[in-house]
Amino acid sequence: MSVDKVKQYFKKYNMENRIIEFNESSATVKLAAIALNTTEAQIAKTISLKIDNQILLIVCAGDTKIDNTKYKQEFNTKPRMLDKMEVETLVGHPVGGVCPFAINKDISVYLDESLKRFEFVYPACGSTNSAIKLTIEELEKYSNYIKWVDVCKLKD
Repeated sequence: MSVDKVKQYFKKYNMENRIIEFNESSATVKLAAIALNTTEAQIAKTISLKIDNQILLIVCAGDTKIDNTKYKQEFNTKPRMLDKMEVETLVGHPVGGVCPFAINKDISVYLDESLKRFEFVYPACGSTNSAIKLTIEELEKYSNYIKWVDVCKLKD
């Protein structure tokens, strides 16, 4: 199971016990916020995209969405999300559990500026009922991100 891969990943840092598993689903931003008793904005959702044959993940605040104009300025192409059927195979985690930890090789991870307004955020941990509370510095350290980008905007 994908959450087990994430636990193994965090075990290297003696942090596997910080992973929270719920009896209920946390597969959407709304469900995760309810399960964690926090705001939707603090859920660090991970969006799976593709540029040609390169898979990239953008981790952003739960109250945002990709801004097509900003994305095109950053990546010189329109955003193309992975199809639900592709996500688990290409990224290594199922939809609703995608995170930047213990992912398949050769995936580029970017952190969106929308996260910087929080002291803590809650990314998923590889399953539709898991999360971990991380500081922004911890998210930077453990996500192996390439760089910070500004490609999101608040949802309408």
